Amino acid sequence: MAYATKTGMQEWLDTIQPKVYGNFINGEWTESSSGKTFSINNSANNKKELASFQDSTEVDVNQAVEAAHKAFKNWSMVPGPDRGAILYRFADLLEKSVDELSFILSAEQGKTLAESKGEIFRAAKEARFCAGEAFRIEGNTMPGERNNVWSSTLRKPLGVIAAIAPWNFPVVTPVRKIAPALAYGCTVVYKPASVTPWTSARLMELLDEAGTPKGVVNLVVGSGSRVGNPLVNHPLVKGISFTGSTALGVQINQIAARRFAKTQLELGGKNPAVVLDYDDAQSVAKQIVSAAFACSGQRCTSISRVIVVKEKKEELTEAIIKEMREIKVGAAWEEDITMGPLVNQQHLKSVLEYLKIGQEEGARIRFGGDVLTNGLFADGAYMVPALLDLVTPEMRVAKEEIFGPVLAVIEVEDKEQAFSVANDVEYGLAASIFTNNLSTAYRFADQVESGMVHINHGTASAAHMPFGGVKQSGFGAFSIGSSNVDFFTEMKVVYFQY
Repeated sequence: MAYATKTGMQEWLDTIQPKVYGNFINGEWTESSSGKTFSINNSANNKKELASFQDSTEVDVNQAVEAAHKAFKNWSMVPGPDRGAILYRFADLLEKSVDELSFILSAEQGKTLAESKGEIFRAAKEARFCAGEAFRIEGNTMPGERNNVWSSTLRKPLGVIAAIAPWNFPVVTPVRKIAPALAYGCTVVYKPASVTPWTSARLMELLDEAGTPKGVVNLVVGSGSRVGNPLVNHPLVKGISFTGSTALGVQINQIAARRFAKTQLELGGKNPAVVLDYDDAQSVAKQIVSAAFACSGQRCTSISRVIVVKEKKEELTEAIIKEMREIKVGAAWEEDITMGPLVNQQHLKSVLEYLKIGQEEGARIRFGGDVLTNGLFADGAYMVPALLDLVTPEMRVAKEEIFGPVLAVIEVEDKEQAFSVANDVEYGLAASIFTNNLSTAYRFADQVESGMVHINHGTASAAHMPFGGVKQSGFGAFSIGSSNVDFFTEMKVVYFQY
């Protein structure tokens, strides 16, 4: 099958014969002990069935954890460069499979083919960075406080890791958890979101092809209650890396704390773009719109609040609307599409409810917000991205994560109020500021309550830089960069008298 073109994707969808995928446990594809499966459909056309997956139980979780625990004894002893070599091969396989994987990703999640390909290439970059980290598991040697005593610190792999990923980035998020785990000598039991498990099955195949030993990476598909809960509760699981909602992250952290398991939590966001001054309103609007509506606004790092000084508010709002008019909504395979559907009708309903709440509170829909239902649109969860103005800082649409294509404009008097409003939420993941004043930019970077700060550009991250948030946006070691060592390893101190 040729995967090179958008037309090819449409033809591919027409010829799909839904396949039943098993769990991947100890290097083998196995059926669930429940004997039950569930199906997923195409996000762009929910009448089209794509594949079926195991409706797993605690029995399956136990089998996977025990396999990972057994594999850890050998895998943790494999030299770092050899572990890294497997990750380098895996990264190459990701890139080699980019067309096929992007079709699968766009079919189950809904994002455009360009976004899917970008996600896969990003996953390959992150895997390569982690492969290099396997060569750099550093300790320290320090002068002894007594004669003839050599003192040092070592980093040892933590053990079995529970990796739990969301539906919005079903390739890069699991890679972001699995690759560092393997680099540092840990083993993994991975639970994907039930909405988007298809790419995960393909990732297991590629990891196997790259030479990952049996039991080192395991996949168990199923609901949060029947798979996620027993996985988090399992006594052999030493660390939980979770990306998802803040509410669920709090529950996981409470469970883990009772048995002193480590957590790495990437949670929600309500990310501000503070706009104080600029040379070109349109260039600022382009940065904001790109960061707000990528992945149909279904990103934890999406800009969702524009906090702009009064004298710039109207000019910037018009510039943002101009950029939003250029967004073309449609199915992934259509030409010139820049925004796909939301993941499903249930999520669309949630986003529309927030638009209703905003209007009831006094906000105005300045642009968009329409549900698209004609023709092909009738078979997916499509909407025109929405811009709200007349939003005040205390409104729910200014404080709560909507996780969809909705952008709120909040007018302020000056930069002092702008900084205050930026911090006046429970979240602290990413924040942007647009200003020509160097002192103001540094002051914002210093004072904003956010794990990541962006000066004069949108909320894009890099494949080698730590990624994470503060307040209710995250807990534990940041992911992606060198900070991963703080989660996937534990320190050991050695005193040697000679």
